[in-house]
Amino acid sequence: MFNERKAAFKAPPASMRDKSLSQDVRRTKALEEQKRRRAERIDSTRQLDFFADMTLGPSDDEADDADDAQTERQIVREGISHFASMLPSSTPSTTDSTSASQLPQAPFPHNEPENEAIPDVHMKAQPTKRSKNKRKGKARAGDPAKGKKHVKPSKWADKCMYAELLEMSEGFDASGDLRDGIPDDIETGWVAVTPVPVGKRCLAVTHQTSGIAGVVPNTTIRSRVLGKPLMKPFPSTLPPQTVLDCILDENWRDNGILHILDVVTWKGQDLADCETPFRFWWRDTRLSELSPFPPPPNAAPPEKQATTYQFPHPTTFAPVPYHTDTTLSHLLTTLIPLTRSTRTIPISVPVLTGPSSSDDKTATMDLDGMPVVQLRTAQAEVHSDGLLLYVAQATYEPGTSPLSSWVPLRAYETHEERMQREAIGGPGSVAESPLGVFERLIKRRVQSGIGTSVPDVDMAP
Repeated sequence: MFNERKAAFKAPPASMRDKSLSQDVRRTKALEEQKRRRAERIDSTRQLDFFADMTLGPSDDEADDADDAQTERQIVREGISHFASMLPSSTPSTTDSTSASQLPQAPFPHNEPENEAIPDVHMKAQPTKRSKNKRKGKARAGDPAKGKKHVKPSKWADKCMYAELLEMSEGFDASGDLRDGIPDDIETGWVAVTPVPVGKRCLAVTHQTSGIAGVVPNTTIRSRVLGKPLMKPFPSTLPPQTVLDCILDENWRDNGILHILDVVTWKGQDLADCETPFRFWWRDTRLSELSPFPPPPNAAPPEKQATTYQFPHPTTFAPVPYHTDTTLSHLLTTLIPLTRSTRTIPISVPVLTGPSSSDDKTATMDLDGMPVVQLRTAQAEVHSDGLLLYVAQATYEPGTSPLSSWVPLRAYETHEERMQREAIGGPGSVAESPLGVFERLIKRRVQSGIGTSVPDVDMAP
């Protein structure tokens, strides 16, 4: 038993051994299924079934058939009532007596109702009070499900498009072909998103409010798995009826940054059926049109408010950069080094100062003695977590999807895997980064001359 588990642990993944289970095959099937569902939705929206029986007018053949039918001899269908006078007349008395004798007799006398049932002496009367008491019986003691309230899952649960870990290998298949897990069309059919910041994946949902935009709370941050709110609703400049796929920065209390990864709905317009490059372009364009939002009051504890400032909710909506140029040379020289670097984002941080003097008009108008909020620009450092790859023709779909691949900057390993690695390589050994494996495989493709296609570039006139 132990030897079988050890052999299975040392063997490559099943997707690498069986072509039918490979990530590339599942990705192709998922893309075909998306295209089929999209075509069905378009046909359903057009309502082509209503126009199937509609015609602009009778055709020439139908007109000729109608003329031939009119020239033929027509048969007039009439009733037989005018032949009644030709029948011999019968005696009225005989007819009346015969009809009267044939009438059925009433089964019940007239003084008794017809629906009165005859009581059965063998039937026992059941008291109603005792039956009601029986219905109100106690629940079984051994049933633990009784008395528990059923929790309805949130409609925002598992609505993010979660990427699969890119399955990479440095081996060859039985036929000697290179099977490293890198998509064959990575230079022409993919979009890269990097550097992906470290943080918590979530959804930003806005709703319609009756107050002033930016003052009344209209935005809720919900978790990826359960769809539960991560914080209280807060005001923002985002339009109502907007759903954004986001990453809540790990230091959002200090920088107030919410990273926008993708857009699902914008101002009631569904963008999930759009392709990846268009969604990212729409995201950057619409976020650049938003007006800056001033930071709210300090949320730090009272004893630390004089030295530090903490954001009660995110105020900066920063889109994660995307790149349509995914050639092998650009990946090696630009995107992979960019994934290892730290990104800097400018933010506005308030500086709390009291009234300067009684001569200042602003200070004299502050009757409550509240401090005046001044803003200063600071640079927030955001650490990278890895590289995301999206299929360019894919649409946004909830749940884990092979149409999006994840290349993390640091390796994920369990405690048992770390202990085994340290036992083999010593306490100072470090697991290899998946991004390092990805870089080595891209270099091998460049050296072997695989994937030398040049992307289409729009030349300016």
